[in-house]
Amino acid sequence: MNKSQPGILAPLPGLSRYLEFVPVPDTDPALVLRDLAARPIDPELVVGFGPGLIQGLAQTVDGLRSFPNLSGPGCEVPSTQADIWCWVRGSDRGQITHSARALTRTLQPGFRCVRMVDGFKYDRGLDLTGYEDGTENPEGVAATETAIVGGKGTGLDGSSFVATQLWVHDLNHFASMPQDERDNIIGRRLSDNEELDDAPVSAHVKRTAQESFDPEAFVVRRSMPWADSSGEGLMFVAFGKSLDAFEAQLRRMTGQEDDIIDGLFRFSRPVSGSYFWCPPVTDGHLDFTAIAI
Repeated sequence: MNKSQPGILAPLPGLSRYLEFVPVPDTDPALVLRDLAARPIDPELVVGFGPGLIQGLAQTVDGLRSFPNLSGPGCEVPSTQADIWCWVRGSDRGQITHSARALTRTLQPGFRCVRMVDGFKYDRGLDLTGYEDGTENPEGVAATETAIVGGKGTGLDGSSFVATQLWVHDLNHFASMPQDERDNIIGRRLSDNEELDDAPVSAHVKRTAQESFDPEAFVVRRSMPWADSSGEGLMFVAFGKSLDAFEAQLRRMTGQEDDIIDGLFRFSRPVSGSYFWCPPVTDGHLDFTAIAI
């Protein structure tokens, strides 16, 4: 039986709110987590915990680590590791706002919100560049095998790891390029979403081709566009049964293997980066068995 948080593998919602929290000094996080455990978990909420929080509870989750700070020729990938991540999902912005406020109140005695991003589904699931996001996502049983932990025992089976990054696009710069240049940055034709066999090695599709890694580096992407007064971009979200697949892709994107950086960096840059562990669900509530809560 799949004990994962149902929102992880559910189709993308129309709207999302992403929240990141850090601890309030001199507070006991266990008290807040017990309140969080009392909250029902449905497809409209996914919750994850960072390595600092788990360490602060004097516990460990095998495979959980801090997001790496990487740099390559002309690119920088920052680590802004937070302690709690909440993905509030739905179709009504007012309801999402109230749900997020209620979550914040639950966590407020021990945590404060340091990042809030509102995401939305664009058309059939496009990035704001107009290109489809997550074309190669595993589906069905393959998605479960890719994103959900299994065979690790009670408290871990059904859990998942997630990588999150806030990317800021320079859409004016991207739009100023000829169409074939834009296609070569992505590695697909905008007109039909077909992969370009003759795309340059820097094309995003080639840099992150999941089957080209050893071992293969498949993830389940659940990214969504965002736009506000500060700019526009993509809230990148990728789930996996470990963090290894995402990190292998990120290292190749930043040229750690061959000094060739991903074409995305020509018009976009990440301004945040965090890893989280998303515990399983038992009887409709978060199962904290693995961290002794």
